[in-house]
Amino acid sequence: MNRNQSDYVSVVVPAYNYGRYLSSAIDSALAQTYPHLEVIVVDDGSTDDTAIVAKNYGSKIRYIHQTNAGLSAARNRGVRAASFGYILFLDADDVLMPDMLETIMGEYARLSPDFGLVACGSIRFHTDGKFQDSKSRVSKETCELRARDILLKTRFMPSTAVVKRVAFDECGTFDTELRSSEDRDMWIRIGTRYRMFYLSKSLVRIRKHDDNMSKNADRMKTNMRHVIFKAFRNRVVSRANAPFWLQVYSINFFEVSWMNYDEDRIPKAVREILCSLLLWPLPMSADDLNEPKFFRIRALVRFLLSGLVFRKG
Repeated sequence: MNRNQSDYVSVVVPAYNYGRYLSSAIDSALAQTYPHLEVIVVDDGSTDDTAIVAKNYGSKIRYIHQTNAGLSAARNRGVRAASFGYILFLDADDVLMPDMLETIMGEYARLSPDFGLVACGSIRFHTDGKFQDSKSRVSKETCELRARDILLKTRFMPSTAVVKRVAFDECGTFDTELRSSEDRDMWIRIGTRYRMFYLSKSLVRIRKHDDNMSKNADRMKTNMRHVIFKAFRNRVVSRANAPFWLQVYSINFFEVSWMNYDEDRIPKAVREILCSLLLWPLPMSADDLNEPKFFRIRALVRFLLSGLVFRKG
């Protein structure tokens, strides 16, 4: 890497059968007001028109094809191929706002060198272009983040984070055993060695559709629990801090309850939220978690009322 390219960004776009969305992602990267970047598309063994869409861009991007190995492996391939000192992992169904990289790199220039990750806010939208209200799963306040914050709850979406390339040399790459929550695991590991900063400004559009990985509640539950146990095993927070770990699992039950509710599995949603309340019956700091007051009680009431309506129907 040339010295004057140390602040360049490699935009890695892992893609698996998302040819219908890929051009929007690539176009948003190429349209950045920050000119110092490269775009790398890692095709994870797609069987649709992903390769055709990518190759239509010619020399504007770098196209890499690999046998299907999963999202983590595709991102890791992008890390190895990256030429520059910063990496953004743009999901193939998401879209960057034009000033995203300029804003994030401006934050890096302002922050001290011990920051290894800077992320921003996002807004969800459907394939029909309509925006979707979030259930407050991401942060709204600009702040510094710690590994324990990410362990408690995911604070930002994968496509919103720009990471220093050197962080992967020191912290390792994405865990290929995980089929979801691999980004959360990666950010936790980075947070044990580097400082992290979150900018509340929404600079990325997250596309919501039926093929999103988060649509599978059972898979998400399994992988989220694996990430939590991995952090416990690695002593990200002292094992003796029982109240913290009880809250971590309690919040996890809360999040899984919503995933089941979104899949119309009301009895499972009720069971998960009850587990959350039994595990940690004391109030939690709703503001710190970016949730409304009494968020678990409110969720339980909503699930129970939905169950009554479902039975009457």
